[in-house]
Amino acid sequence: MSSGSLSEDEFLESDYEDFEESDMEYEQAEDIGFSDMIAEKHRKKAYEVDFTVLPLSDIQAAQTSASSHVAEILDQAGVVLDDVQERLVKRPRGFLCMICFDDSSTGPAVGLRCGHVFCQPCYEQYLTQKIVEEGECRRILCPETGCDVVVDEQTIKKVVQPRVMSKYRQLQDRAYVADLDNLRWCPAPNCENAVECRLSHSSFTTIVPTVMCSCGYKFCFGCGLGDHQPAPCGLVKMWQKKCADDSETANWISAHTKECSKCQSTIEKNGGCNHMTCRKCKYEFCWVCMGPWSEHGTSWYNCNRFEESSSTDARDQQAKSRASLERYLHYYNRFANHEHSAKLDRDLYMKTEKKMEEMQKTSELSWIEVQFLKKAVDVLTSCRMTLRWTYAFAFYLARNNMTELFEDNQRDLEVAVEALSELLEKPIEKEKIAELRQQVLDKTVYVGSRREVVLEDTAKGLVDGRWEFFDDFGKF
Repeated sequence: MSSGSLSEDEFLESDYEDFEESDMEYEQAEDIGFSDMIAEKHRKKAYEVDFTVLPLSDIQAAQTSASSHVAEILDQAGVVLDDVQERLVKRPRGFLCMICFDDSSTGPAVGLRCGHVFCQPCYEQYLTQKIVEEGECRRILCPETGCDVVVDEQTIKKVVQPRVMSKYRQLQDRAYVADLDNLRWCPAPNCENAVECRLSHSSFTTIVPTVMCSCGYKFCFGCGLGDHQPAPCGLVKMWQKKCADDSETANWISAHTKECSKCQSTIEKNGGCNHMTCRKCKYEFCWVCMGPWSEHGTSWYNCNRFEESSSTDARDQQAKSRASLERYLHYYNRFANHEHSAKLDRDLYMKTEKKMEEMQKTSELSWIEVQFLKKAVDVLTSCRMTLRWTYAFAFYLARNNMTELFEDNQRDLEVAVEALSELLEKPIEKEKIAELRQQVLDKTVYVGSRREVVLEDTAKGLVDGRWEFFDDFGKF
């Protein structure tokens, strides 16, 4: 048993603090560009980071403040911003729009300080295409070929339709957040919040910067993916690449086939005889030791030449490929299993709601009192995802005495998760509702505590440099 590890009974007999949403703390944001904005922060643990959730209105206010600050500096320097000039002008005598070649003298035209004038419909179509189709908002240049004058916001506002201007504002908001390393949009669908985290990107090799938006979505600030604690971002990218590319297909081929020692053609054994003849070059060799068949005398079906130097290298390479494949499959199968189980556990939400309704009808419990089932499913799903990434973490982990501690903590969490999952699948018996409720509450707290142990230990190990890895994921 790992150090600091308690059995479930020992844990439940000890004093503990349950983790509820009420543990979330709301404090005034620090003076980091959003000093007048309300920030959401929560109690920090070893595996947590400080962050601030900012609604869209705060992002827009920060942009306005930054623009005003720049204008003030330019004003003090004696530079006047050209934002009051009339952009819509009458068509001059001899006017010819170089986009549609309209030479009519009636109708509005649009021109910038560069002096290039175009008819208003063409200018509007040009700006609309740039904004709506190309997603441009920062450097929309004058339509004249070779002109590098940027179309200013006031001109855009006067020319385009309100819906296009609304899109332009959205693109500005997106660009503003994208330009700042300490800001990232919440990736949850339809969420307009941004999250501020002031950690340096160089620290992401030793810290997993998991943040939670006020909409409830938890994600990694470093890479924008969903919560992947305890695996650092670089390790996650390395694992995803390994799972997605053909490296393991090549490993399978290497483990289950062999190359002809003479022409290197790939050969798969389809019979029991060890005397192989390459169809391509007709070279005869032994499948077991890969040595020339001519050296095997009359040992037609039982190779006795295992120590021959001519075949040792081939056998060693085959064994390494097979061992590499088996090791990968060990971790990948468990990674994929917890991913699949997490999806099935999410289906529990629908079943759980029905159970909650059933429990409320058959007992004296209120709707609030039956919420323990939903909380249990939330904790279960969260722990499944943590377990999932512990296997990616373990795949790259070099074995030493600290590895056993990690695997002990991983095992304890896995056992606790399966026990809670099994309990939630049980049918509700009216006479045992009170007992079931207490069991679920106890196991939910215990499972959550085991998850914290795993995350605390891995987080401290990363910061302290306690873990050794096979590959350098810092380059990702």
